[in-house]
Amino acid sequence: MPGPGETPSSNTLYESAPKIYPRAIGGFFGRLRWWMVLVTQAVFYGVPWLQWNGRQAVLFDIEARRFHLFGLVLWPQDFILLTGLLVCCALTLFLFTAVAGRLWCGYACPQTVYTTMFLWIERICEGDGPARRRLDHAKLSVNKVLRKSTKHAAWGVLALWTGISFVGYFTPIRTLLPQIASFTLGPWNGFWVVFYGFAAYGNAGWMREQVCKYMCPYARFQGVMLDPDTVTVSYDAARGEPRGGRSKDHGQHHEGLGSCVDCGYCVQVCPTGIDIRNGIQIECLNCGLCVDACDAMMKKMDYPIGLICYTSQAQLFCKACNRITSKSNGAPCGSHAPNPLLRKRVFIYATLLILIVSGILTRVMTRIPVRLDVMRDRAVLSRETPDGNLENVYRLQVLNMAERARTFEVQISGLSGAKIEGPNQVIEVGALENSMVAVDVDVPSEALDKTRTPFTFTIIARDDSTIQASSQTLFFRP
Repeated sequence: MPGPGETPSSNTLYESAPKIYPRAIGGFFGRLRWWMVLVTQAVFYGVPWLQWNGRQAVLFDIEARRFHLFGLVLWPQDFILLTGLLVCCALTLFLFTAVAGRLWCGYACPQTVYTTMFLWIERICEGDGPARRRLDHAKLSVNKVLRKSTKHAAWGVLALWTGISFVGYFTPIRTLLPQIASFTLGPWNGFWVVFYGFAAYGNAGWMREQVCKYMCPYARFQGVMLDPDTVTVSYDAARGEPRGGRSKDHGQHHEGLGSCVDCGYCVQVCPTGIDIRNGIQIECLNCGLCVDACDAMMKKMDYPIGLICYTSQAQLFCKACNRITSKSNGAPCGSHAPNPLLRKRVFIYATLLILIVSGILTRVMTRIPVRLDVMRDRAVLSRETPDGNLENVYRLQVLNMAERARTFEVQISGLSGAKIEGPNQVIEVGALENSMVAVDVDVPSEALDKTRTPFTFTIIARDDSTIQASSQTLFFRP
């Protein structure tokens, strides 16, 4: 409560973050980010248009419960492969983070990639960072409305195409586009096109760094995966401090200043608006744009580059220690930071990744594209045939997982004197189809010495004897 003569405080518990207007920057890392944008989006937008054997090459057909990956068709029975793939993705993320920090966030994350694309459109329509800030604070005018409208229209087109391309991985895109053009798009496909288009528009156009700061879980747990030997974007404070402005003619150590001229260029180009000179921060994407900005300024001042660079804290400390001891005429510490790749955690991540990838490849290469399930007919436990034999009825469900029709021969093993009666000794199954047939198995009664005798059904493809599947079941005697 305010005291006598005091007015109530207007402070709030939450202060809105100021809008960030990152400036464009050239340089090695800026070009590298754009190459990653081109590569990732060429894959994302281009893959749905690829054809394979008369169908879409990559199609996640949820309705038919199968995934097409070029020549490979995955079924629900192949769930272990999906599990292995997810584990590989996690281990790859851990490996790259342990070695070089948030490389995924800086170069390949969809949020980063689409924010870069939306910023490019914004720069074309409204100008670079300072120009955009002036336009936002300017009074409403025809020029402002035209620029803003053009930007949002371009954003909308890109976002809509992104939503269409994403849904095109689940519904053939060559079918999806005519449906959109003729206004015959189904409600679910229409919903997901709008949903993902709106998500791209909102996340990359409006929320941007807020997603990385407050919504992305990876930003929260990345700190536990970093150690002093992890290579990250770092500021060499021992060289740069004390910072201060100066003219180029005064030299690097004018009035005892460090190399940092305090131009703020590294902050102006940062997509999350942080000052890397304050140390490693949770908001840092490790994108390297501040490295390009600082190197450009160092070149203008005729200073050595590398004031901000990719390095580990251990290496940075060792360099600073050597500089300090050399200035005081003391002997350098002589310690050297280990190679970032030669660490236990890197070795463990890499070993696990290699083992799992090898296991997945082995499973895929040795995978038999047929599955057999056997179910006994529970209506009749067992019955006697006119010739005195005992008969059990089974239902064989054959799944042909290949994209070609096949004919399978049914064989029995493990049951003396057993034979298959009826026409279903040969089963024909179409490409990517299930077939269920009833099979009668007759066994001489004298060959059975137990009430339940295990035996095995085996189906063998006529065109390739290596393609076969087996399933064990029981023969019942009354």
